[in-house]
Amino acid sequence: MAVHAHAVALDAPEDAVTADPARNAAIWFAPDGYDPAKGVNGRRMAGDSFLRGWFRHAEVAEWLALTHGPTDAQVFRDLAGSARPDIPARVERLENARAIAPVGSLFISGPNFATEAWRRSQWGATAYAICGITHTISTKAVMEGLWHLRAAPQAEWDAIICTSRAVRAAVGLQMDLIDDFLSQRFGGVLPPRPQLPVIPLGVDCDAFQPDPAAGLALRAELGIPAGDCVALIVARLSPHEKFDPLPVYLALQRAQAGAGRRLHLILYGDFPDGYSRRVFLDPARNVMPDVALHHLPHRDAARRLAALSAAEMFLFPIDNLQESFGIAPVEAMAAGLPVVASDWDGIRDTVADGTGFRIPTTGARPEHVTVPGQRYHGGTDNYIQYLSQVSAVTRIDVGLMAQAVRRLMTDGDLRAAMGAAGRARARALFDWKVVVPVMQDLFADLDARRRHADPARHPPLPAAGLPVAPSPMALFQAFPTVQLSKTARYRWTGRNSLPVVQMMALRDYPATKRIFETPETVEAVGAALSARDAATAAELAAALGRAPSQVERCLLWLMKYDYAETEDT
Repeated sequence: MAVHAHAVALDAPEDAVTADPARNAAIWFAPDGYDPAKGVNGRRMAGDSFLRGWFRHAEVAEWLALTHGPTDAQVFRDLAGSARPDIPARVERLENARAIAPVGSLFISGPNFATEAWRRSQWGATAYAICGITHTISTKAVMEGLWHLRAAPQAEWDAIICTSRAVRAAVGLQMDLIDDFLSQRFGGVLPPRPQLPVIPLGVDCDAFQPDPAAGLALRAELGIPAGDCVALIVARLSPHEKFDPLPVYLALQRAQAGAGRRLHLILYGDFPDGYSRRVFLDPARNVMPDVALHHLPHRDAARRLAALSAAEMFLFPIDNLQESFGIAPVEAMAAGLPVVASDWDGIRDTVADGTGFRIPTTGARPEHVTVPGQRYHGGTDNYIQYLSQVSAVTRIDVGLMAQAVRRLMTDGDLRAAMGAAGRARARALFDWKVVVPVMQDLFADLDARRRHADPARHPPLPAAGLPVAPSPMALFQAFPTVQLSKTARYRWTGRNSLPVVQMMALRDYPATKRIFETPETVEAVGAALSARDAATAAELAAALGRAPSQVERCLLWLMKYDYAETEDT
């Protein structure tokens, strides 16, 4: 497995290494990316697992996050405090991202960070490094995101963590296509790409220690006799986004014939819709009549562990572009189960070295699925239709899958040996206590690259003039008759008799969950102005201890509602 680690000086004192802010990163934190309670999917499950692993194993002087606002900030502080209360938590606002210093890296739970590269550009590209990570890479948003990233002010001290070699190959290929096009169309020298290290997703291996009693209880609940064999699949049960179940059922029926033991298949997970439920459940009695099928909806971690503890083998027959790594086989390996999986994407990096069987897959050539790709990109087909059309022409060898399942059904010694090898491999390569230090090594490497860069070659861009996001009133400056003068003098009109706070309450800006300034600030500016014959924004700002631009926003509102006017009105 190509896990890229970066060296740490051997003569550095341990405390100096663990406290080095270069090995820390500010987490771009929004609960949607880290909370499975908002909807169980691979991205949130992986985000939740990462955050727990980070809090448990990162050696840092502080926990640090960037958030949209105080609500998300408090969620982060609560999570950090419940995990490692001995380490202080600091939260900064995204619009002031440079405040993460002395920490020099920003971590984003996704590969698309063009927006953050533009945000950084107002302070110069050397202000900090940005590191994203891949999950699903087959969506239009992710594919177009790589294009936007190459056109954004990303730098060679940025990185996209690729969770497998297959993902690294896909991302590298698309960047080749992007760069070839840009060179052909515009010429010139393209900027260096972000780093593309291969670092796997991690798991907490301790959380997957088998619970034999729970496993026996689940078997009893499902009516599975002690001598029968149980194969388990844990996944989101979608034939579009995970795997087509019917070839798997064909293989299991073939494995069952003459095996001498009754085979049971447990499907653990949720159906996203009624169509998926029908495709998974209705054909089973016809396609694998001799294999018992059980469905267990996802309930909680204890229920999932019971399913793992009840099984003798784990199946992961992915034939789908939605999957790019597959954390479920690693969890099964941590639980000591042998794995039968498709030879597909990141599974090639995880199920190896005697931990199970990888079943060969055959994919279409590019010309076979060019039209579905174009129809998806152009909006004619949706994502589900796109995935389904590609999955339909992706083959897993049914015969070899049947052979692998049969061998595990009939050979207890093989099951035990592969299970032990899987448990050892999971702990050696995929436990967060191993993966988190590798990530910290990467952050230190990116920070070193950033510090050695010449800031003069990466000057700041004007915050109001970012090409993709100019200030609204820079872009639309031709709309008004005039723009507010920087030297204007203001006076109180006294024509609006309603108190400022009352007028703002009538307008009810908080209904939008955003407000240009607080009522208290607007009222304070109004009061300061009404106490003078006339004043400039700078004079009012000095008197109130506030920024002139903040005072000017308040003055514009006061003029809008006829509380104030400029002297030339």
